Amino acid sequence: MSDLQQQGRTRVRRAFATILGTNEIASAVAVELHRGGYSVVLSHDPMPPVIRRKMAFHDALYEDDVSVDGVKAARADTGVKIREGLSRNEVLVTSLGLLDLIVLGTIDLLVDARMNKYQVTPDLRRLAQLTIGLGPGFSGGANCDLAIETRPGKEGQIIQHGPTDAPDGIARPLGTAASDRFVRSAVAGRWHSAIEIGARVFKDFHIGYLGGESVRAPFDGIVRGVVRDGTEVPAGVKLLEIDPRGRGAEWTGLDARALVIAKAVSRALSFRSARTTDVPSHPYLVK
Repeated sequence: MSDLQQQGRTRVRRAFATILGTNEIASAVAVELHRGGYSVVLSHDPMPPVIRRKMAFHDALYEDDVSVDGVKAARADTGVKIREGLSRNEVLVTSLGLLDLIVLGTIDLLVDARMNKYQVTPDLRRLAQLTIGLGPGFSGGANCDLAIETRPGKEGQIIQHGPTDAPDGIARPLGTAASDRFVRSAVAGRWHSAIEIGARVFKDFHIGYLGGESVRAPFDGIVRGVVRDGTEVPAGVKLLEIDPRGRGAEWTGLDARALVIAKAVSRALSFRSARTTDVPSHPYLVK
């Protein structure tokens, strides 16, 4: 191959981004990166279960016809299928884990968007050319190259050195509701529900069953999110979300908070030289 051919081949190659998670935040990041010229694969993690599925690529795992803000996604669960999909410039969703994806080639960008707020956070550094951790548990320069704040009111702040805020258990307001708009699993078990996201429900309306017990709507509103029927869930996770805003309710498209975080990921791409051993004694926020 001539030098000119090699240069042309290099120009054509799209940067490869792997996103851990298939929730609405991971999906907003995927849309942003896809539109920015990246080849994107989202790697599914079962924890926590995804509830805002009409704002996410999650259901592509079940070969549903899924799109977010006009961008479609397809399932691919082998290296061959992933390479084929990426060659067609598709956003891909896979059940393969990070170790399976690393062998496909150099990962230019790795974003952990799983939002596992209370789990042990892995050290992502050196697993990709640039690694970004979203939300609690991540610390710029310690277990990722850059961390991005996801806490309501501070979402989108890029932290080059130091940790993101710890979770405080306080939900952001949505209309007249806050944490009361969520219903959590009282026990571990298999979740069953025939309700559709976007359906109008009323207080105590039956949503589904978990462990033989009926789970009901906490108040009148629109179903903004619900765990997919047949999913095994542990105790203490969100099963559903009700939007009380009536005609102002939103359950499709890009979530506003997720979009802010996704834009921050785009801004963070300029920090290719973010790795450093000279860590200051306090977090440095790059706004």
